[in-house]
Amino acid sequence: MVSVRESPTELGLSNDQLLDVLYKMMLSRAVGQRERMLNRMGKAPFAVTGEGQEATQVGTAYALVSGKDWAFPYYRDIGVALTLGQTARDLMLEFLARGENVSSGGRNMPSHFSDPKLRIVSGSAPVATQMPHAVGTAFASKLRGLDEVSMTWFGDGATSKGDCHEAMNFAGIHKLPVIFVCENNQYAISVHWTKQMAVENVAVRAQGYGFPGVTVDGNDVLAVYGAAREAVERARRGDGPTFIEAKTYRLVPHTSDDDDRRYRSREEVEEWSEKDPIPRFQAYLEGHGLLDEKTRDELAKKAAQAVDAATEYAEKAPLPDPETALGHVFAE
Repeated sequence: MVSVRESPTELGLSNDQLLDVLYKMMLSRAVGQRERMLNRMGKAPFAVTGEGQEATQVGTAYALVSGKDWAFPYYRDIGVALTLGQTARDLMLEFLARGENVSSGGRNMPSHFSDPKLRIVSGSAPVATQMPHAVGTAFASKLRGLDEVSMTWFGDGATSKGDCHEAMNFAGIHKLPVIFVCENNQYAISVHWTKQMAVENVAVRAQGYGFPGVTVDGNDVLAVYGAAREAVERARRGDGPTFIEAKTYRLVPHTSDDDDRRYRSREEVEEWSEKDPIPRFQAYLEGHGLLDEKTRDELAKKAAQAVDAATEYAEKAPLPDPETALGHVFAE
């Protein structure tokens, strides 16, 4: 398994970029926590967030060029959306289904991220359907001779779906510029990985489709970024796809409707809490003299203020016009 590099300079990231990575992880956590809070307050019917998976999401998305490359996230990818340029306000407008929401005008489920300008493509509710979409877009980019790559994110449960295998097979045959990112958080909702696959590392499946698969520590943001950067460079060279498996863990229930106490122990959650990617990255930066307590607290305060302002704005924003309910349903 790939782990963190000895020196941050090995990855070509500046000190400002490293702090930006940390901030985006903090902001992702703050947005997720606020969404769950609003759900419990009865202000939103449903929340699906990614606390614990921020390193995987931010680290992979940071290797893309926003607005040039194509992103196909799944419903937990708050960190992906924020890294590629969406704001806390964008996500809160989407979460509270407000009319000015860029994703759908308030007409989609929460966490169906999309933004045409940023080339973030909305997924469908069925698991793994974004994977063939990413492959199709990569095929179009290759046919047109464009310097674009596509990246798609999904959970370990999605790798048991036919969509996953069809997408990987087609991508391998045509050597497409697409990166598959498996956020392996150990559970397909309530089903542990040992009950859904017979291999320890799902990345080995990439070999069956003729392209590399790599397993990384998904709670180590620099290891994730390094793997993603190499995969993007490979895709741009025309060498084809890469499958990245990031071993991580969601520290919260699957959704606001889930009771995770029914299928995993509190001891297991506590054990993974000790591997929380945010304090881990903070400690790494502090150890290299790139972060002090004052800067850390300022970044945390900045994230909290951004979420507070986004929440206040979104709660006051108008709901969609009722006449838009049938938009994009029937031919117009």
